[in-house]
This record gives sequence, C-alpha cells and structure tokens, in this order.
Amino acid sequence: MLRIVTAPIFRFCRNLNEKRASVLRPESRRALPSARIARPGISLLLLAVIAALVVPVSAYTTDVSVRDAGKVYVSGVSLDPGTLFSSDQCTITYSVTNGNANQSVYVNHALVGGSSDIQVLSGSYDTNANIGPLQTRTFVFIITTEAKDGSYFPTFSMSFRDADSLYYRTQVKVDNTPLLVSVLDQPDTFTQEKKDVLNLQIANPRQNTVKNVVLEVSGDGITATPSQKYIGTLGPGNATNVSVSVTPGRETAVSLTVKYDNGDNHHSVNTILPVTFGTDKKKAAPQMSNIKVSIEDGIYHITGDVTNAGLTTANGVTVTSLSPAVPKDPYQSYVIGALKADDFGSFEVSFSTGEGTTTVPLRISYKDTDGNILTSRQDISLNSATSSEPASQPSLLPIIGIILVIALAAGGYVYLKHKKNQ
Repeated sequence: MLRIVTAPIFRFCRNLNEKRASVLRPESRRALPSARIARPGISLLLLAVIAALVVPVSAYTTDVSVRDAGKVYVSGVSLDPGTLFSSDQCTITYSVTNGNANQSVYVNHALVGGSSDIQVLSGSYDTNANIGPLQTRTFVFIITTEAKDGSYFPTFSMSFRDADSLYYRTQVKVDNTPLLVSVLDQPDTFTQEKKDVLNLQIANPRQNTVKNVVLEVSGDGITATPSQKYIGTLGPGNATNVSVSVTPGRETAVSLTVKYDNGDNHHSVNTILPVTFGTDKKKAAPQMSNIKVSIEDGIYHITGDVTNAGLTTANGVTVTSLSPAVPKDPYQSYVIGALKADDFGSFEVSFSTGEGTTTVPLRISYKDTDGNILTSRQDISLNSATSSEPASQPSLLPIIGIILVIALAAGGYVYLKHKKNQ
C-alpha cells in the first residue's frame, strides 16, 4: 500500500524539482515574468501538503503495530448449543483479548467463514472497533447447518487496521441422536378403570446439555397423573427416573412425549405404549368358603369365610346379598375389613326372599391400594338351608299317668299285704 501511494508522488516531486532548477538558472531568471517566478513557491506548498498526507499512510503498518497485533488472541469460544442437530441454529461467541499492557489495537472487521457446510445468519462486523490494553471484546455470530453427523471447522478471522489478520478455526459438531425414553416397570396387564404406575427413565446420550425437558403423558381414554412433568436441565450422559399413574377407560395406547430445547431449538421424542386388558396376576383375590345356610322365621342366614388368595392386600372387604334377596337385620351387609395375602375373615348376612327362590348371589367388594373399588360375586344355593326353629317336645302326661297308675297299684299291693299280716 505504501509503495502504491508514494510512487506517483515521488515522480511528481522529481518533475517539479527539474522545472524549479530551470527556473532558477541565472540566464533565465530575468526573462521570466513575476507570475512565473511565484510558481516554485506554490509547488513547494503543494509538496508540503502531499507530504503531510503521505506520512499517516506510511505509518499504518510498522514493526511496532505488527508486534502489538501479535499479542491479540482468541481467549475463549462458546457454542450454544454445544452440539447441533441438523437444521439447528447455534450462537457462537468469540472472546478476543488484547494482551498489550499499554497499547490499544484497532479492528477493521471480523467474520466467520471458510466452511461450505456452515452458514452464517448474522453477517459480519464491518465497523472499526478498539480493544483497549488488557481488555477482552466478544464477537457473536449465529450459524446454522444442514450437514449430517460429524465435525465441521469454520474459521473466525479478524483484520487489524495496522497489521495483518487473525485466524482461528472452531470445531462445530453435528449429532442427531435424540433423548431416550425407556419404560423401567409397568403392570403385566392393565385393568379397566384401575390405576397403575409406570416407572420411566429419560436419558440424554448426547454430548451436550439440553434444557426445558418436559414429559407429557396422553392417550384416548387415559387419565394420567401427572399428565405433564417438568424435569428441567439434563446433562450429557445423564438420566432421570419419573413415575406416572395411568387409569385406562378402555383398551388404547399411552403416548409418552418428551419435549426439550437444544439451545434455542425445540425438539421432541415420542414413545407409544399399548394398553390391553387382562388378568392382573398380582391383584387381591377374595374368595368365599365354608358356606352354611340356615332359615329362621323366614329369614335366611348365611355364614362363611372370605380368604384373600391374591398377592396384594384387599382393603375394606364387605359381603352383601344381591337381588332377589332383600337384606334384613341384623346383618344386611358385613364388613370384614382389610385382608392381607393368605389372610381370611368370617362373615354373616341376613335376608329374605320370595317363594320359590333357590339361589341368591353374594357380592364381595374391596378396594385396591389406589382406592379403586373391585367386586366379585358368588351364587349360593338355598336348597341346603337347615331350620333353626326348636323341635316340638313330646307330651309327658301319658308317662305321668302311667307312673301314677303304677305307683297307686304298688301302694295298694303293699297296703293289702300289710293288712293281711295283721
């Protein structure tokens, strides 16, 4: 730059000196008019002005300015997010530090480029900037990429006003691995209108932290508690466990959706869990045994035992007679209470029924650990009913009469015998 500016000036000055020399020769000094004599003074004035313009230009790039620029360095780079999905936007921040203790440096412009896979959305810095002694200035860019998984290396460049440029390559990683949703524990089978617990794990196999992680549980005919669960930030290689309760109203599917942010980019992952009804192998199973039926004054009394043949506790076990039976006092229904696995309790119910009734259903109702009411029924035959009325006692009058006759006969015999002996 210095050579380009000064060469024409030197040529101009050389020509001017030649003309000045010709003017100042003794033989031509008298022949020149006064206007011609004044021209060397004007030329000298122009030369002074040009020299004043040349001095700043020639002072831009010096050994000192190059040395000062050599102490400017990239002291830090941060990417948010640290690893991108394809099509993500990323904020990349360069921290540039001036290591000179007493000298400022001037920056003309700064930009990011040098990679066909990385697109810069925020443009470049095209205005002059001053970085003071021992100060740090940040340069922020927004980039994006459509590249596949891998590492890409855009270059950050910064040109100085009084020296050469600074170049710094940055690694940008692209990884399309999503978060993982795993079902750690679920019931062997679902029961209609019965609340069951799902134990889930949400894991982050990525190389960077994700934020605003939210679990959403939904499904047609599904009641979930909670339906949304905020988890927050999940670091790389970390996992968290979450428990939710679901109550299916019909056979359907549970949708487990995890939403999260990678930087300022929204992402989600979904898992579908089928819900089919069947027999719960672990539930409580109250069963009746030792049934006895009796009748007294037209009132039937049924006694027996209820045993819990299941693997979980049956709470609030109650036995009640159903139509066509009409519950009667003293035991219209009988509350046994809680029955643990393999435990039993006795009951008694009282009822009346219409003529010709041969069977009556008894209902066992109980609550599971979630408070759901479950029922079962068993038909009881009334044909084996025994009467509880006392049997009629035989009359004692004939026996008493016979005894009296025998006593009178014996007494008469003794009397006659005694009188004869006298």
